[in-house]
Amino acid sequence: MNKAITDGLVFMPPKFAAGLDVWSSEDGTPGSATYDGAANAALVSADQDFGGCLELAKTQATQKLRHMGQTPILPGCYLRVTARVKAISGNLPDLRIAAWAGDGSELHVAGLTETGPATTLTAYGQVETITAIIGSGTRTGVDMPWGTVPVYAHIGLDMSGPNGGVVRIDDIEIEDVTSAFIRDMMDWVDVRDYGAMGDGVTDDRAAFEAADTAANGRVVLVPGGSYYLGDHMTFENEVRFQGTLVMPADKRLSLTRNFDLPSYIDAFGDELEGFKRAIAALFNYSDHDSLDMKGRRVEIDAPIDVAAIAGKDSYSTRRVIRNGQISAVASANFDTDTVTSQATYSTTNKFTLTGVTNVANIAVGSLVTGLGVGREVYVRAKNVSAGTLTLSAPLFDAPGTQIYTFHRFKYMLDFSGFQSLGRFVISDVDLQCQGNASGVMLPTGGLIFHVRDCFFTAPKDRGLTSIGDGCQGLLVDRCQFLSNEQPMASQDRTTIAMNVNGNDTKIRDNRVVRFAHFGVWGGSGHMFLGNHFFQGDNEQSGLRQAGIVLTTTNVKTTFTGNYVDNCFIEWTNEHDEDPDHNAELSFGGLTVSDNIFTAIDVVPWFKFFVVKPVGVGHFIHGLNISGNTFKAVGGNIDRVDFVDTTYADLDMSRMRNVTVRANTFNGIGQIIANPVMLQFDEATPAATWVCSFAGFLPFGGRVRNMASVTVENGVQNVALQVVAAMPYAKVEQGGNKDEIHLVWPEPVSGRVQMTARVDNPV
Repeated sequence: MNKAITDGLVFMPPKFAAGLDVWSSEDGTPGSATYDGAANAALVSADQDFGGCLELAKTQATQKLRHMGQTPILPGCYLRVTARVKAISGNLPDLRIAAWAGDGSELHVAGLTETGPATTLTAYGQVETITAIIGSGTRTGVDMPWGTVPVYAHIGLDMSGPNGGVVRIDDIEIEDVTSAFIRDMMDWVDVRDYGAMGDGVTDDRAAFEAADTAANGRVVLVPGGSYYLGDHMTFENEVRFQGTLVMPADKRLSLTRNFDLPSYIDAFGDELEGFKRAIAALFNYSDHDSLDMKGRRVEIDAPIDVAAIAGKDSYSTRRVIRNGQISAVASANFDTDTVTSQATYSTTNKFTLTGVTNVANIAVGSLVTGLGVGREVYVRAKNVSAGTLTLSAPLFDAPGTQIYTFHRFKYMLDFSGFQSLGRFVISDVDLQCQGNASGVMLPTGGLIFHVRDCFFTAPKDRGLTSIGDGCQGLLVDRCQFLSNEQPMASQDRTTIAMNVNGNDTKIRDNRVVRFAHFGVWGGSGHMFLGNHFFQGDNEQSGLRQAGIVLTTTNVKTTFTGNYVDNCFIEWTNEHDEDPDHNAELSFGGLTVSDNIFTAIDVVPWFKFFVVKPVGVGHFIHGLNISGNTFKAVGGNIDRVDFVDTTYADLDMSRMRNVTVRANTFNGIGQIIANPVMLQFDEATPAATWVCSFAGFLPFGGRVRNMASVTVENGVQNVALQVVAAMPYAKVEQGGNKDEIHLVWPEPVSGRVQMTARVDNPV
């Protein structure tokens, strides 16, 4: 690069022979004294070494010679100043290239080096060459590094030492030697050429901005060194880091042309610090919607508080973290914090604990346990001055005052500091919890958090946790949840893959291996599609825990095409502050269709579908169990359905709209259906046939309706005559009300096909 050629700039001062009125004996600024007519200066027209030159006698302590013209000083440009001199008589002085730096307001720029190295003349008539280089960057070979503030210079030389000497000075030359530092073929600019010091102390931000502006599509090079940037920095060009940056924690680096994790790791020289800085930029710059980890692995030894890094508590623009691995190393920072505290609960304020002792020490996001507390209830917020805690779900049987225990698990990625976060995506990320940490804690509020194609490997306590309604519209697709408790017996496991409090989640094509539960779902409007979750163990006649727990009565949920392996669906209302049935919808709105249910080496009383009301008066009013395959291997189980009456039973007299049909049963002692059609034979004439449907009706329910009866080949009376008259039916007969009494006009024998229902169909 040569600006004299490329831009037509004039660096060379005029020859002395053109007149000394443009050569100053001071700094060269306008109005300063010149050598025109000076007694100690004369032009020599025919020196044997120089031709035309200036002869100058030293009469001052520092005899100055400055061109009064403004030589342009440009960022990234380097000028070599050369003067050939020789002593003629008198004392031998020291000479050096010197200059005066001026800014855009034609004011002196103080604090700069404005002289080059001195050369002492040692003999008369001996020609010496004096040089110095002026440039913006602190580079090897640059004698006067000026940065980017000066825009011009008055250039010349100084004589120092004893007075009385006479020297001759050839015409001063100024040439652009930038090519010695930056060749034209290079497609990058170096921040040092724009004044960056790289000493870790000087604020190099202005130099970085100047280099970025000058790059104009080229790469900005940050060479070896430690560069302090005291404020936010945005690069509009690609950056290559050989050196590293130091920035205050609240300042952001935005790389608009290479926004990816490796670039941030290179920038800060540390994987974790680079990851945090990249996250901060992700939430605070609009040019990129995703942070590409480029397959890099980041080790963390403490939870990452995403909201704190982002500097926000609310955000609703789509953002993505993708394509990498985060690994939790063993650290006390991941230890669970446990606090016990007395508190009071009232159903009139169903999401609040009041009178909480020690409330300041209870962390938001803590799991709440105690009498009458359902599974997966968390602290959503706290008010220390009021002594209250806000809960993620109501408590079903905890009125009054008692001692609660609060466990705050530690998560690799913790979004709980966001009061609202919408449209955030984690994609193709391997969360290596390693048994040291839990996986992801969702924001307190928000909509459409999406986790796709991720691995949650060996979470310590939880995989994906919701402490509020930041799970509203949650999407979890094609993820693997691999338990840290796989060798344990099923009933001893405590880890849970995920939980939900909000509505309308889509849980699709996931694989979940040997947790205590796949998940606990509050809310309604969920869709489970194509998941495979298995919770078996190596025990003989093993016990099993629920795979899916639904905690809302009217769930409005579909469960289709899943593989339920060595676990079961449990439907309860344990997040209901008033669990007894009142003027409300009871258990309904659930479709379980076209799934595979498998159990291996389980106890005979194991069931695949369990309803567990925690209050009295509940019933089923909308359930479809159709097209499923139920199979037990290594020993039969007695039936697939069950009502857990630990707290209460279902009101079988109110069952309606229950469909159980087209299912297959293998290794199951008792099949079920509704409606169910059975064949009844009466060999001895009887006026009343007792037709038992015991076992066949879902949940051991009553025969509430006879849908149809068909006589096969006619019935005969005692005289062996065919009786054409039809019977009438008495439903809900017998001690368990699971019989139909078929009453004939006279005693008859024969065969009928009868269809009965456990419910009213509408």
